Amino acid sequence: MSQALLEGVKFDEKGLVCAIAQDAKTLRVLMVAWMNAEALRKTAETGFAHYYSRSRQKQWMKGEESGHTQKVHELRLDCDGDAVVMLIEQAGGIACHTGRESCFYRVWREGAWQVVDAVLKDETAIYGKTQA
Repeated sequence: MSQALLEGVKFDEKGLVCAIAQDAKTLRVLMVAWMNAEALRKTAETGFAHYYSRSRQKQWMKGEESGHTQKVHELRLDCDGDAVVMLIEQAGGIACHTGRESCFYRVWREGAWQVVDAVLKDETAIYGKTQA
């Protein structure tokens, strides 16, 4: 499976591909992250989203610390092979490390970025500390 899975995926010069997590029911984009080949394989094998953290330089499974896992219902590859979309079920309804449903909680209105989504759970309650 792993070789066929990687066929057609165009990883960038750092070995990464853009990964978009989208709610399977509402179709709202919840987050964008990066995957290397190992993360993509683990996602396909386990049925839960795995990513590669560029800042921490390590592999991680979404929700390993917070409990907010992402069960993957479908993996899609775009026409250029340089982006993956996952239709997911978000555990706890929180995808963003800020405690919001989505990482896309700011909207450009009246000349400024305005926060439009409420914090569902404080970061310190999720992680025990503020995330960078």
